[in-house]
Amino acid sequence: MVHYATLSVPEFALDKTYVYKYEALLLGGLPQEGLARAGIKVSSKVHLSAVTENTFLMKLMDPLLHEYAGIWPKDPFVPATKLTSALAAQLQIPIKFEYANGVVGKVFAPAGVSPTVLNLHRGILNILQLNLKKTQNIYELQEAGVQGVCRTHYIISEDTKANHIIVTKSKDLSHCQERIMKDVGLAYTEKCAECTERVKSLIETASYNYIMKPAAAGVLIAEATVEEVHQFSPFNELHGAAQMEAKQTLAFVEIEKTPIVPIKADYLARGSLQYEFATEILQTPIQLMKISDAPAQIIEVLKHLVANNVAIVHDDAPLKFVQLIQLLRVATLENIEAIWAQFNDKPVYRRWLLDALPAVGTPVIVKFIKEKFLASELTIPEFIQALVVALQMVTADLDTIQLTASLALHEKIATIPALREVVMLGYGSMIAKHCVAVPTCPAELLRPIHDIAAEAISKNDIPEITLALKVLGNAGHPASLKPIMKLLPGLRTAATSLPLRVQVDAILALRNIAKKEPKLVQPVALQLVLDRALHPEARMVACIVLFEAKPSVALVSSLAGALKTETNMHVASFAYSHIKSLTRITAPDMAAVAGAANVAIKLMSRKLDRLSLRFSRALQLDFYHTPLMIGAAGSAYMINDAITILPRAVVAKARAYLAGAAADVLEIGVRTEGIQEALLKSPAADESVDRITKIKRTLRALADWKALPTNQPLASAYIKLLGQEVAYLNIDKTVIEEAIQITTGPKPRELLKGALKALQEGIAFQYAKPLLAAEVRRILPTAVGVPMELSLYTAAVATASLNVKATITPPLPEEIETMTLEQLKRTDIQLQAEARPSVALQTFAVMGVNTALIQAAVMARGKIRIIAPGKVAARADILKGNYKVEALPVEVPEHIADVSFETLAVVRNIEEPTAERIVPLVPELAMQNSQTPADYLSSEIQDETPVRAAAPFHKTLCLAVPYIEIKGCIEVHSHNAAFIRNSPLFYIIGQHSARASVARAEGPAVERLELEVQVGPKAAERLLKQINLIDEETPEGKAFLLKLREILETEDKNVPVSSESSSSSSSRIISSSSSSMSSSRMTEYLAPHGTSKAKSSGSTASSFEALQKQAKFLGNALPPVFAVIARAVRVDHKLLGYQLAAYFDKPTARVQLVISSIAENDNLKICADGALLSKHKVTAKVAWGPECQQYAVTAKAEAGVLGEFPAARLELEWERLPVIVTTYAKKLSKHIPMAALQAGFKFERATNSEKEIELTAALPTQRSLNVIARIPEMTLSRMAIRLPVAVPINPDGTLTIHIDEDILSWIQKHIKEE
Repeated sequence: MVHYATLSVPEFALDKTYVYKYEALLLGGLPQEGLARAGIKVSSKVHLSAVTENTFLMKLMDPLLHEYAGIWPKDPFVPATKLTSALAAQLQIPIKFEYANGVVGKVFAPAGVSPTVLNLHRGILNILQLNLKKTQNIYELQEAGVQGVCRTHYIISEDTKANHIIVTKSKDLSHCQERIMKDVGLAYTEKCAECTERVKSLIETASYNYIMKPAAAGVLIAEATVEEVHQFSPFNELHGAAQMEAKQTLAFVEIEKTPIVPIKADYLARGSLQYEFATEILQTPIQLMKISDAPAQIIEVLKHLVANNVAIVHDDAPLKFVQLIQLLRVATLENIEAIWAQFNDKPVYRRWLLDALPAVGTPVIVKFIKEKFLASELTIPEFIQALVVALQMVTADLDTIQLTASLALHEKIATIPALREVVMLGYGSMIAKHCVAVPTCPAELLRPIHDIAAEAISKNDIPEITLALKVLGNAGHPASLKPIMKLLPGLRTAATSLPLRVQVDAILALRNIAKKEPKLVQPVALQLVLDRALHPEARMVACIVLFEAKPSVALVSSLAGALKTETNMHVASFAYSHIKSLTRITAPDMAAVAGAANVAIKLMSRKLDRLSLRFSRALQLDFYHTPLMIGAAGSAYMINDAITILPRAVVAKARAYLAGAAADVLEIGVRTEGIQEALLKSPAADESVDRITKIKRTLRALADWKALPTNQPLASAYIKLLGQEVAYLNIDKTVIEEAIQITTGPKPRELLKGALKALQEGIAFQYAKPLLAAEVRRILPTAVGVPMELSLYTAAVATASLNVKATITPPLPEEIETMTLEQLKRTDIQLQAEARPSVALQTFAVMGVNTALIQAAVMARGKIRIIAPGKVAARADILKGNYKVEALPVEVPEHIADVSFETLAVVRNIEEPTAERIVPLVPELAMQNSQTPADYLSSEIQDETPVRAAAPFHKTLCLAVPYIEIKGCIEVHSHNAAFIRNSPLFYIIGQHSARASVARAEGPAVERLELEVQVGPKAAERLLKQINLIDEETPEGKAFLLKLREILETEDKNVPVSSESSSSSSSRIISSSSSSMSSSRMTEYLAPHGTSKAKSSGSTASSFEALQKQAKFLGNALPPVFAVIARAVRVDHKLLGYQLAAYFDKPTARVQLVISSIAENDNLKICADGALLSKHKVTAKVAWGPECQQYAVTAKAEAGVLGEFPAARLELEWERLPVIVTTYAKKLSKHIPMAALQAGFKFERATNSEKEIELTAALPTQRSLNVIARIPEMTLSRMAIRLPVAVPINPDGTLTIHIDEDILSWIQKHIKEE
């Protein structure tokens, strides 16, 4: 009898061979039956025998590999016969391993055993790993295994009847002391632990069950079963998730006397039980290639890409581009050198190589790029583009970091400041990436930067100090805190003597350190914020750093308390607005800060909420959807100056959340420190003058930019991607002078001359641009010893072909700069251009097995292909004032846009790479076992009801465009798994596609589309149809109006009338609001208003009507100022299109626009008629319909004094509106009362005109506004609305803005000089 108290570890006798039957299964897909899955199965006999007391041999006998891609569980596994045969010899090589007290030690194998095969052996050894305790039957420990050292829970029990011990151990793979995994493309993302507290996107767990039986030497593992699940969803596992399921069984068969004989080879130490990564990083999971001759295969793919992406992008170009990258990853430096030498002088091939090489991401490529630049084989733009991408993609190991450091310090790089900045910033980013992979990264990596910073400080080299700080900021290593603090202001350092911009850069360099060690940064940042001796800008920047370090309630409350006595209103406004915006944050990682902000805001004065926009502000907005685990956040910071009107700094940042990770996607910052300091020394800094005078003086100071200092930047800007600064720019007087010299010098004229000459000769241009937009991977070992991978790939290829030719009559003179304006006016320019841009994009999301031998995965594959051809002809006859653009027929493909998305189960192996099996994840006719929510609550077994999948959705929508006889069609197909479960994931999986096509419709063909503009006296001649407007006083006009009135009355009878005026809730709101309204205040305000309206409204209307009576149609007496004709030219020469004629009567300041159809027997017109009746009044009328008689709206605007306040009024009146407008207006009016109250307006039911809207606004002061709005059935009003900025208006209604004569004269002088 075996008792757990006397239980010993498994023992294997020295003179015996133990035979086990082993089977391992690894399947990926959705857990529901009836859907497709992909996976592999390994079956074999396992022989174990002891060589010494602690050394054992293990040999696989009759191994067999199976692969699976089919509908689970209906379809069978398929033997991978060729792959098994290819690996049989290697699989059957015995391996050695150390085993003592149930713990597997070192593993030994000959060099002929590949890491992939050895990992399969580790999967079996992992079952033997048992940490058994004799004194406890339930315990927990961190146990080593294939996946690392993870939390493991043991339960030991005995079955006395069966005379065996049952050992159960479970592993939580999400809580590991040391986890074996490889991440690619995730170095700059942050793990959002708070995002996954309640819901998770990735769950990993394993369960081991052992039956232990007594044996002569101790106990024997009679049977062991392992079940491991990796469950992933991009949203939330509650809404369904894809999963990788691993199962292992090891069952005892017999004991043999025949010992295992090792092969005659050196058995090398090959590590421990932990998984050993092989070539998984080099192997993309979306395709499996048998690479026999990498250079030849690279050239073949390269030639395919060049040949098939000329005029139109090839459908599979993105996949081919990824294939090229994968081949380059296995190529040696010598291979790449040879390929470069072969294609270096061929521009198209060169561009493809320079786009592909940086995406390879191996140290070989960084070395290649460095050598080619130093050998002057790359231009500076080519080098910068290649290096920036390569440094982002490359694995940041110590060798690559050293290579980057040597490049940054190279003398050739040092001679080009902009280039050195890019390399140095990349060096900091490399260190940051390395420290993510190796958290114990040494501070010695930053020694060169620390030395550069120390030397720059000793020499007071400001540009070098700035660069060093930005590099340290990118690296974000806590060891840099001490060097940075030497440059922080106010901390008993000499930094106070440094320029403000250096102090700000030093503070900002703390941001990435704060993400790793917030407790170190928080007290430093708070001390800087509260130090009133510092410059306000430095304090506000420190406030940004403080809140990014996620301070506690105590710290935020301390800040709030200190701000009660803050004397600098810019600092107070910035901190208050920052804290207030944080109270509304919903992102989980900022939840604690939001709570602290809600406490702190109660301690602060509400008066700060009423500060105007001229004070510094911080704004943070976000959206986070917990069920889907996605979100976005935006931050904007504006730091103003108390003295000048220009902002000192503006920063904007975007942040994204997805599947438990977060990243600062983009950040852009602009500072105007040099300009600010220059303005402080000018009259613009005089605080005794008003804001308008400040604006004038600032503009005058900026206009005189030549007097600005040359020894400091006037402004600077930077850009960050994924939290890493990739570029920055300093703008000083020298830069401006060089830019002006470049734009006004001889070079632009030479470029213009060359461009015009090329246009006349004709330009044929073709270009292709590939891009690996995303490569995000996580590779994890499974219990089987086979790696699983979660990955996302997105690649795109864009192509464009352009043919342009110009005809210029008369020809331009040789010296273009001698051409006069008169010569230009007499020039006739004709241009023909044909363009054919196209783009193809493919994205892959993969979950499954990815090795160099076999791939078995579920995959989501999306494709987009768009082709947009166009052909235009343009002509400009400047002398005649005629301008014409024509759209000409062009050959279009069958589909101009094609979008598809499908989810598949795929399996392929290296011995038969072309014989891959692909099965849709959701079969067309799936039979499902459905369960209702009630079934899940019941423990009883329910009857399984087969449910057939919903039929695929398929629909084609077509729309023919009238006149131009073009038909557009959209074909949509969709088939998903929502019949299984109503959740986002199940709506996504399946097959979805949409295709758009454009073709000729039935009817006469269209030769071209024309848009013609004629300016000047010949405009009337270009009109294709004479314009006449009906005069109501003539017999013909009266007859037409009578007929139109009969038609409209008939229409009115057919329109249903709704008697509902408002909802009951609206009625309650109206009654409560009207009773609380101050009638005396309204009367006081409206009394002068009503008088004014009566006088002005009548006079305005009468004068405008008088003008219309004098001349109904200006075209009867005046020629049009210009005409616009848009038409379709058809083969049957039928006129189709519209024409616009514009008339202007200068004596009456009246403008009239008439748009009319040029089609025969079509009297539809749109008439717009407006007049400036005085300096304070303008009236316009828009009418449309047959002869502009069906609908009409009149708008009147006037400004002046209302009572004693300057005011403006806008009135809209209508005679008749389309039914759709009135219908929606009535629906909208029901929501106005609630919206008005929420916006702070008072509401009153009133018998206002049913066909008029009136808005009146008055300014009692320059910073407040009174508003009254009269609409049908109600009046809205709000008094004393505070304005964020002062309106420069005087009590008499005149504006106080005057354009400074000095500035006008400077502009005129500058134009004359040019």
